[in-house]
Parts: sequence; C-alpha cells; structure tokens
Amino acid sequence: MEPGWTDKTTTRHILLTGGRSGIGLAAAEQLLNNGHRLTLPCRDPAAAEALGQRWPGVQTPVCDLADLASVERFANTLLAQGEPIDTLVLNAGLQYAGAQQTRWSAQGFELTFAVNHLAHQALLQRVLPLLLEGREPRLVVTASDVHDPKAPGGGVGKAAGLGELAGLQKGPGAAMVDGSDFHAEKAYKDSKLCNVLMAREVERRLRERGRTLPVVAWSPGLVIPRGDGGFFRENLRLNPLGQRVFALVARDLLRLTETPERAGSLLATLASETLDQPAGFQYWSNRVKAPGRLHMAPMEPSLEARNKPLGEELWKRCAQLAGLTEEWGLPCSFNGVKQL
Repeated sequence: MEPGWTDKTTTRHILLTGGRSGIGLAAAEQLLNNGHRLTLPCRDPAAAEALGQRWPGVQTPVCDLADLASVERFANTLLAQGEPIDTLVLNAGLQYAGAQQTRWSAQGFELTFAVNHLAHQALLQRVLPLLLEGREPRLVVTASDVHDPKAPGGGVGKAAGLGELAGLQKGPGAAMVDGSDFHAEKAYKDSKLCNVLMAREVERRLRERGRTLPVVAWSPGLVIPRGDGGFFRENLRLNPLGQRVFALVARDLLRLTETPERAGSLLATLASETLDQPAGFQYWSNRVKAPGRLHMAPMEPSLEARNKPLGEELWKRCAQLAGLTEEWGLPCSFNGVKQL
C-alpha cells in the first residue's frame, strides 16, 4: 500500500469506465477480489456479454463513450434504478498516435476528445446525484502527466494546450480543442489536460455550494503491456515497428514503465481505500524514481491545469456540447447534435 492511504474494507459500489482491458481490467479484478460491487459499462452488447461471462453477477451495461446518446441512455437507466454510487471512476481512454486522419464520434467530435473527456463529463454530470448519495463518495479521474509540458513525456513533441477553446466554440467538426489542425499525439495530451481541469472544476463547484467531494486525478505513469492488447493497441496497429521499438527501449532497456497489474492496483486503491486527506481536489502521479522503480505521490498539476477561468469555460462549453445545462443533476434531453 502506498503512503497516503488507510486500509478500508467496507464494501463499495464502484462504477468504473474502461474496465475491459489494461489498468481498468486489473483494477476491476482486484476490487472484485476485495468484495466490492462493480458496474462496468461496455462499448457494445458483445463486449458486455463477454465481460459478464467472465464475472457473473457484475453489472455490464452498454455505454459507448463515442456516442453521447448512448451515454445518456446509460445514465438514465442508472437514475431510474436509483442505486447510489460510492465511487465513480472515469478511467476509459484511447489514443491513436501516429494517425494522420481525424476520427470522429457519433456526434462529430474528434474521437480522442470525445471518448477521453466529453463523454466522461456528460456521464459525471448526469449521475452526480447518485454519487452524492453514496457512502463517503469520491470521484477518481485517470489523467496523465503528459498534460504537463514540464513533466516527463509532456514535453516530447507538441505540448498540451487548449488556447481559447476555439475548437469547442466551433462545435462538431473541429479537429482540435484549440482550433488547430489535427495532431493525434497532442489530441491525447489535450484530453488529459481537460480531465484535470474537469476534476478541479467539479470539486470547486460543489465546494462553493456547500458540498464536499473528494476528487482525485492521477497519472499511472507509462504503462506498456506485453502483447498486442491494452491501451496501445491502436498505436501498434498504426505503427507496429515503431511501437515495438519504443516498448523495447522504454520498458525493457531503460525500465521506465509501470506494469498494468501494478497500475491497476494503484487505481483500485484510489477507488476503494480511505485517503488520509479526503477533502478537496488532489493530483497524484506515479513517477520514475530509478530504473524499474516508480513511486506514487501527490503533486501539483500543470499551470494551465490550475487555470480557474479556463476550467470554468471548459466545463460550460462541454456541458453545452453534451446537451446539458451547466449545472449537474439537471440534464436536458440529448440535444440531437447532427449525426455524421
């Protein structure tokens, strides 16, 4: 167990996105072994059935994060059931580094931003009433240190930066949040910056209204599994030789990476055990201390991630794009943004 947490064995109801593979799958397995009740949304019925067969009794509803209408249907089902959520873990993510062509969500948003951030804010806003009814509720958001140009990895290539949110002002069809031309690696970094801003903003909004919610954004470090699955599967498909060379150097020679099992264990800890400082927003980073040795500790996110006006405007713009009012717990009907 990392410093900063206290063991807690009380059973929790945990909603975890991205539980089918990678660190999400490893976290889900540990949480189940520890007796927690899980809801693991899946992209399509086939994935839901496969995961349900692996873990009978686990709720595996369909929720396609690339389709805001699917997110709305899933959230409405949860609200109708009315079961409180003790921990909401926004963990799912994708990256297609090296791609030259933009990919789009069902509503016409760049796919990295749509899945990694926009759908997660839409889900968060819609189910927040259930989270606030949970037992010692908390929000956990899987971000990445690459959101910070000064952090390891963040300064390699184009740095994260949201500018004046020109892409979000345009709406569907914008290739990047800042309105620039598409760049796959920057799109991922930007989505992680959005994640941290969102985590800070929801905690601030609740606190100003007299509600306290522990919110943790965290970076698992560079996680490169062995094999063709997991987070880097799209990158492997697009650039198999380059990705395998990168994995050999970073994982096997320099030993700068974390294992999916270890990262999943950290995520399970964040989701289920008691934080010694439960109130407010925290950012935790799992960084390399020596070859083969990483350490999880609280850190400051980037300067841009701490920009309060930017966080407020990002929240407002994303709420509008997702067909929501600016406040949580007051979802509009999905606004039918033109389908591509």
